Amino acid sequence: QVRLEESGGGLVQPGGSLRLSCTASASIYDAIPLMAWYRQAPGKEREFVAELRNSGRSRYADFARGRFTISRDYSRSTVELQMTSLTPEDTAVYVCYADGIKLDHGLGVTSFEYDRWGQGIQVTVSS
Repeated sequence: QVRLEESGGGLVQPGGSLRLSCTASASIYDAIPLMAWYRQAPGKEREFVAELRNSGRSRYADFARGRFTISRDYSRSTVELQMTSLTPEDTAVYVCYADGIKLDHGLGVTSFEYDRWGQGIQVTVSS
């Protein structure tokens, strides 16, 4: 089963920047069709942040557009989120998401996994 491992979270001051990374740990047959970031703030619902398809098409939530940039390293099955101009309202647990993963088990055996989530990583914006 695919494991999505996030890194790069922590404490940052308002107006600062932070870069999150997420890597799929399994042996991937080819590019993951969709990788994305979501977040969940205390007392709030999980919300969409940004996504990037293997076609290169990206999509951003309104609050993220112009401040956040999503990118991928296809050779490492990694998705990154570069966040700038952070505010206290950006404080949340940020969660990595991947869909349509094709796994390589060797000997020509493959399988698919859908709707996989990471454990989440804390981002705190405070002075």
